[in-house]
Amino acid sequence: MPAFTFEALDAQGQTRKGTLEADNTRAARNQLRTQALIPLLVEPVGSGNAQGPSTSNWFSRPVLNSTSLAVWTRQLSGLVSSGLPIERALAALTEEADDKRLHQLMASLRAEVNAGSTFARALGQHPREFSDIFCAVIGAGEASGSLGTVLESLADDLESRQALQSKLIGASLYPAIVTLVAIVIVLFLVSYVVPQVASVFAGTKRALPFLTVVMLSLSSFVRSYGWAMLTLLVLAGIGFRIALRNEVFRERFDAQWLHIPLIGRLARSYNAARFAGTLAMLAKAGVPILKALQAAAETLNNRALRADALDALAMVREGAPLASALAQKKRFPGLVAMFARLGEQTGQLPLMLQRAATQLSTEVQRRAMHLATILEPLLIVAMGLIVMLIVLAVLMPIIQLNQFVK
Repeated sequence: MPAFTFEALDAQGQTRKGTLEADNTRAARNQLRTQALIPLLVEPVGSGNAQGPSTSNWFSRPVLNSTSLAVWTRQLSGLVSSGLPIERALAALTEEADDKRLHQLMASLRAEVNAGSTFARALGQHPREFSDIFCAVIGAGEASGSLGTVLESLADDLESRQALQSKLIGASLYPAIVTLVAIVIVLFLVSYVVPQVASVFAGTKRALPFLTVVMLSLSSFVRSYGWAMLTLLVLAGIGFRIALRNEVFRERFDAQWLHIPLIGRLARSYNAARFAGTLAMLAKAGVPILKALQAAAETLNNRALRADALDALAMVREGAPLASALAQKKRFPGLVAMFARLGEQTGQLPLMLQRAATQLSTEVQRRAMHLATILEPLLIVAMGLIVMLIVLAVLMPIIQLNQFVK
């Protein structure tokens, strides 16, 4: 039965909003009148999706972020695995939804399923909330009759991916904060403190130490051209973002990014872990290998690795084994091809690919923590050296003046 959102007036003249189920708009209005409500606006839930996204949707945030999507998938998998039909599971989640937008989304999904649509097709009506990979896995689970198991695997994948991203963000947060604070402190000292101290020695005719002269020149440059340099940096950043929209430039940049020491290897392992994990999940759900490869390639943020994955897809389509196709792409870690070969030999490709993804994720976490551990003291030492140079540039004229007085 379709769902409708409504806005109506009660007997006290207060505006009430919500959702209800009815056969059509007229029946929904009659249902409101039987509840002593005066309908002002009655619209089908999700009607805007049929016509395409509106301008307001472009600027609104998705209802489900990465964390809430993982939690929602875990809740749904628990309900379906316990034996509840999908429509009853959606009804339970609709009643438990506290957020109005989430309540409307759940009501829309439930209405689509009650109207005879498959769950995967209902999810596909909301592309901002559910990716093509998410819908493909759900569709494969419905076709195989193991929706509960597929939902549980999907929830595991979302949670592991969220945990990996959180650890990477946590590892890079402290160095980023230290770097930002160091830049602010140095700019303050150079642009304000150094000129104030230098004005004390402006009347003296004695030559200033070389370090002080250099620091004064740097201070004068920052004060005169600081805003111009900042504007140029902002414009360069905007130009770089625009250039990244060009696929050829983006692929070349991503290819060079993979050659940066430490960071390049970290990016290669992170993308390979996402690729292997997605491919394992799709293969386990029963998605055909070619379609699974296509979907897994789309999850790669690095365009160079994505091009390699699509080339491997073309080779598999021509009859080559997956392991051989991946082994010819040297930018992919050899671990993926090795586990893929073991999976093809033993007939347990999803299991072996998942083990490859787990091992690569562990390596990414270890390298990220190791890199953060190295960067933290290096940044503190670098900041200390810069501040020491500024302090010496200020103190050396004072020491020189004291010696002259003596």
